[in-house]
Amino acid sequence: MKEELIVLIVKVLQVLRINMNWMTWNLFLAFIPLVLSVWLFRTRRGRSWVWWLGFLVFYAFLPNAPYLLTDVIHLIDDIRTIQSVWMITLILIPVYFLVIFAGFEAYVISLINFGYYLHRIGKSHWIFRVELITHALCAIGIYWGRFLRFNSWDFITQPDALLTKGVEELLGKQPLVIITLTFVILLGLHWLMKRVSLGFVNQAPERMVVNSNSANTDTSNAG
Repeated sequence: MKEELIVLIVKVLQVLRINMNWMTWNLFLAFIPLVLSVWLFRTRRGRSWVWWLGFLVFYAFLPNAPYLLTDVIHLIDDIRTIQSVWMITLILIPVYFLVIFAGFEAYVISLINFGYYLHRIGKSHWIFRVELITHALCAIGIYWGRFLRFNSWDFITQPDALLTKGVEELLGKQPLVIITLTFVILLGLHWLMKRVSLGFVNQAPERMVVNSNSANTDTSNAG
């Protein structure tokens, strides 16, 4: 029993060590558009050529954030490797959940920042349409990344292959089905997580006001 436990722990550590490499890299790529969204949409910068360049880079890297949803396929392989209900439930699934959640939350916050910018420049009526277009573009980007193994920087390093092979693949029936399903998933999860995120943000000032009023009341009573 003791030897089996040791072997199991060694397997779990090996799986986590291997996963940490791609999880760290994918999270790094997912947080690039989040950082850019703060710089582009939360600061009052003029739309110079530098801003537009940053905007293009933002959209090129944005699919990396929801792309983490597809990494659940690695979880299936890891479950087959470990084959321990307790280790899978207590260690493996929570790790995957945190990584996937962090990546998708980066996507949600990036679009919230974009929506804030549109509202600030008087284009609030564009927000929903921009979100739909973004979901569609990211669904295509996720397909290119997962099935064709393209990267965000391939727009620069191999634009010909991206435009020929990438666009050609989109004309097939199976890719269209996968992209459509991905779009629906992004639409639904974004709708849910956006409301959760905004609700959490909106509750924070209310709590501060309540705590401040309570403190003032306590001070008055003490006086």
